[in-house]
Amino acid sequence: MKQDEIIKQLSDKELRYQLVFSQILFLVISIVLSLILFPSWKVWLDYFDANVNEILLIGFGSAFIVIVFDIILMSVFPNESFDDGGINKRIFKKQPILFIIGFTLLVAICEELLFRGTIQTTFGYVFASLLFALVHIRYLKKTVLFLSIVLVSFFIGWIFERTENLLITITAHFIIDLVLGLIIRFKK
Repeated sequence: MKQDEIIKQLSDKELRYQLVFSQILFLVISIVLSLILFPSWKVWLDYFDANVNEILLIGFGSAFIVIVFDIILMSVFPNESFDDGGINKRIFKKQPILFIIGFTLLVAICEELLFRGTIQTTFGYVFASLLFALVHIRYLKKTVLFLSIVLVSFFIGWIFERTENLLITITAHFIIDLVLGLIIRFKK
């Protein structure tokens, strides 16, 4: 059975559970890999710099760029180009705003810790960015959606290359997912 067929059989509650489970799995993998790959926790913790000015300027600024880019794509290409099998619609359309905020924050933290904090720091920018895009497997069949996630992945990876600050990439990822999730939530 294909992934999209399996997903269609899940209730909204089961889908939410699976999504949260996958993010917690990413978090566990990043912690385990960090214990194996880094000589100490200090190495990992050095990637957290609470420089509020940089977080606001770079994190929010880069999120703004991605959101504008995505909105332009959505206005140029037909809706079918962005249909991931209805998963994003099911995740965001009927959910309370607090769930959307919490879920997008969880996604941003878990994915950035794994892909930037662990994989990119160990295996490099290109590998981490490609792996991040490939993990979003439901986008593979949609050219525009997949190219968009590849570009966003490389962009966020590049930001981490320049700043070496996970708080910036977590912020950018969170704002991107939150705003795009809210667009789906309130779109008629």
